[in-house]
Amino acid sequence: MYAKLAWRNMWRNRKRTGITVSAIVFAAVAAVFMQSLNRGSHEQMLDRTVRYHTGYLRVQDVRFEDEPSLDNAFAFDEPFRARIRQSAAHVGEILPRIETFMLAANDEAARGALVFGIDPEAEHRFNGLRDRLTHGRFLAADDAAVALMAEGLAERLGLGVGDTVALIGQGRFGMSASGLFTIAGLVAHPLQDMNRQAVYLPLGAAQHLLSADGHATAALIEPGSPRHTESLAAALRETFANEDLAVLTWRDMLPELLELFEFDLATPRFLTLVLYIVIGFGFFGTVLTMTMERMREFAMLLAIGMRRGRLAAVVALETLFMAATGVLAGLATAWALLFYFHRNPIVLTGSAAQAVKDMGWDPILPMSFAPDQFTTQGLFVFAIAFVVFLFPLVKIHRMNILESTRR
Repeated sequence: MYAKLAWRNMWRNRKRTGITVSAIVFAAVAAVFMQSLNRGSHEQMLDRTVRYHTGYLRVQDVRFEDEPSLDNAFAFDEPFRARIRQSAAHVGEILPRIETFMLAANDEAARGALVFGIDPEAEHRFNGLRDRLTHGRFLAADDAAVALMAEGLAERLGLGVGDTVALIGQGRFGMSASGLFTIAGLVAHPLQDMNRQAVYLPLGAAQHLLSADGHATAALIEPGSPRHTESLAAALRETFANEDLAVLTWRDMLPELLELFEFDLATPRFLTLVLYIVIGFGFFGTVLTMTMERMREFAMLLAIGMRRGRLAAVVALETLFMAATGVLAGLATAWALLFYFHRNPIVLTGSAAQAVKDMGWDPILPMSFAPDQFTTQGLFVFAIAFVVFLFPLVKIHRMNILESTRR
């Protein structure tokens, strides 16, 4: 009965209810949109860093982190790949890589290069590397003396597709490693530092060059979903517990990026707090007006015998319905809005677009579509609305019936 009475009271004055619910809808949409915009850039930065460099998870020799040398490579073969797949259910791509520093040289100059030995097709499935190709062709697994070079490094060396680059360095156990490679294609690497120094070789060719046949410096493992990263890492650590292999997550490998995210979140959190304060005062103004308009009504109900507790219960349910309606409508609106912008990101133009391109990013404003931001912001807005709506309950308990009936 209380719920039915509260629902009818809520829609008795549609204009007043509409204004209150609209304020809650606006608050929910604004809070979710602000968080989505901020998280979108972080997610893009993280996704590109882990997909093109560290990986979400990697298995490597325990000594490799302190001494990133080819001497600390480990044997990678199909039985090893099978052990990884059998360790847990949420395993996507498994990418063996060889990573080492070498000199990349032309006839006149040499530059430091980060050389990756990769499985070309697996690498493309993991990070879409082929889609970054700007000139020439992509690598094939059986290429022997062919390289894929980042545009920035090619520009520094004055090389292009069809030219020859010399790679000079040191292989396993001090072996000399040098070879001539034809540049098959150029890629626009999304990470600025990598664009200035990355060279990709087919895994077999890199292993032969570096005297590391059958070995890899790291095995990158893609979880079925990023949320499975920690559980998959725990399963792999158990699998390799008795071997000299370390299992690292992106959090272990990128602590500086996490600190950057936390620092970057300080301003948005402050702005979100200001938004909540503004929202709270907006709610309070609406509720104050609504309450004062109904004081005579409340007094009449109490005068004819309705108990204060029951009247407060009806008003509380009315408040609950109003807040829930506003939050749910706001989250639905925010979901539709973010879904559109997630599929059709806002494109930057002019100097802003050029500045973003110079940093190695696409000239867009990426929007996060993470589910938790809807629930978190929805709960915050609901809590603010419900706390503000306690005002009429306090007025009911402190009301002087005679004074209120004279209004």
